Amino acid sequence: MTTILIAVDGDEGRAEAQAEAVANLEWADDAIDVRVFYVFTENPEGATAGQIGSVRAARDVLHAAGIDATIEEASGDPAERILERGEDVELICVSGRKRSPTGKALFGSVSQQVLLGSDAPVLFVTDE
Repeated sequence: MTTILIAVDGDEGRAEAQAEAVANLEWADDAIDVRVFYVFTENPEGATAGQIGSVRAARDVLHAAGIDATIEEASGDPAERILERGEDVELICVSGRKRSPTGKALFGSVSQQVLLGSDAPVLFVTDE
């Protein structure tokens, strides 16, 4: 079985694009275990990942394609949690927004940290 981790942020458009990319993979069939993963950086209300619009959007796209997906969540630094959760998967799917080179240097990029830090292959998806 192939395990795929779709690490989504709060953007529904990017989450849908990620789910569509995974659903369109040639080996995306019954032999896959897809996990939609969301990392809370702050959660004073005690929400669950299933209440996040982007998580639901990704799950809905996968379900429409006939792919069952589980929802997973963590709290803390997004890049660290994604890399930790990605240790036992065959593919990590991330997305990001366009940033200037200066913006990347000053603020970093979760996707960039995952791309550089993961031992598993990483699929980078844009929503454009």
